[in-house]
Amino acid sequence: MRDGLTSIAECPSAEGPSAESPSAAARGLMRQFLSWIARRPRSYEETMDAWRSHCPRLSVWEDATSEGLVRIGNRQVELTARGRAVLDGE
Repeated sequence: MRDGLTSIAECPSAEGPSAESPSAAARGLMRQFLSWIARRPRSYEETMDAWRSHCPRLSVWEDATSEGLVRIGNRQVELTARGRAVLDGE
């Protein structure tokens, strides 16, 4: 069982009612991802296994790297200062 997202069976539909706005859901998913990274050292392989998605609506890994919230060094994924600030709500 993956330690990141526990159940993404398929890409979420753009149709139908939602309890959260897409941007609120994306922010929540990003916070979940950053919390997961912050909990303990993560290898690149572990992160890819838990968080990579082929769904264009679930781009948390790609968004976190392009926004400078995480960095990869020595095959480890870690939070940047900016990622820590986002996680801390700053």
